[in-house]
Amino acid sequence: MNRIDHRKELDTIIDGLTRRPRLLLHSCCAPCSSYCLVYLLPYFDITCFYCNPNITDTDEYEKRASELERLVAALNAEYRDSVPGFSSINVIIGEHEPDVFLNEVKRQSLEACPEGGSRCEMCFSMRLKKTYEEAAAGGFDYFTTTLTISPLKDAQLINRIGYDIASGGGVMWLPSDFKKKDGYKQSIELSKKYGLYRQNYCGCEYSKP
Repeated sequence: MNRIDHRKELDTIIDGLTRRPRLLLHSCCAPCSSYCLVYLLPYFDITCFYCNPNITDTDEYEKRASELERLVAALNAEYRDSVPGFSSINVIIGEHEPDVFLNEVKRQSLEACPEGGSRCEMCFSMRLKKTYEEAAAGGFDYFTTTLTISPLKDAQLINRIGYDIASGGGVMWLPSDFKKKDGYKQSIELSKKYGLYRQNYCGCEYSKP
């Protein structure tokens, strides 16, 4: 199967923009969101959608949500007067629904799947479907996710899922591979700059070290 350069796709879309579209960005955490937001904010009016039922621990869910809100507040203050046409980044915090994720894992008998396998694919689909629904309800032009910043996540798979979900119409999928062009490295540097909490696992009980 030919691999698609989704970062090139993203840059081509950005180069063709004639206005600032509204983008709903699925945000898994503040560190992953940092570079994605800095890269996208000159071109889009962004709302972060924190929707991660895979995070089973309530304290962990709330801590990551709080860090995302803190990062967004810092970026709004920093870029408000320096980016032409900049509109403050907004944040939507989704309900913590770990049972939704865990029940689906059990329904599909995915408990024993290795990291990066079918359970992760199900998880990506679950979160992106919810993001699409939120974007459609809110009248957004595009939806996408921060997940492609991670070297441990399959950007080809994530983009394929995004395109499939968007095929129903209503909201366009914004392709990405944010780890490219040193995106992941820059996310680490931005995490240090803003003093962000960097978790050591994705979020579900199966990925916990």
